[in-house]
Amino acid sequence: VQLVESGGGLVQPGGSLRLSCAASGHTFSRNTMAWFRQGPGKEREFVAALRGNGNIYATSVKGRFTVSRDNAKNTVYLQMNSLKPEDTAIYYCAATGRNLILSTVRLMGEYEFWGQGTQVTVSS
Repeated sequence: VQLVESGGGLVQPGGSLRLSCAASGHTFSRNTMAWFRQGPGKEREFVAALRGNGNIYATSVKGRFTVSRDNAKNTVYLQMNSLKPEDTAIYYCAATGRNLILSTVRLMGEYEFWGQGTQVTVSS
């Protein structure tokens, strides 16, 4: 299984970016996939997840970020709008062969597969 992120870059505050995560080696259409991020000097944190029972977002990104999936392409997207400097981080795609329950979806240890990360920098 391989997860490959793309779409990161430098954007001004208030701008938008769309990250992509292309999966190969397994079809995750019925499984949980998620985005995490790690800012400079910070721990890796949960951002958003796609579940069969609905999508979940971290409080810090709710209303600004949208996660979606294209099953035909086996690809997950993270649309990021109204970006802030504090959104600067390396963004990682994660996947599991299960459909996680609500109480575990934010836990990094629940995901078996990870991408290499893509850098997002929000700065003027």
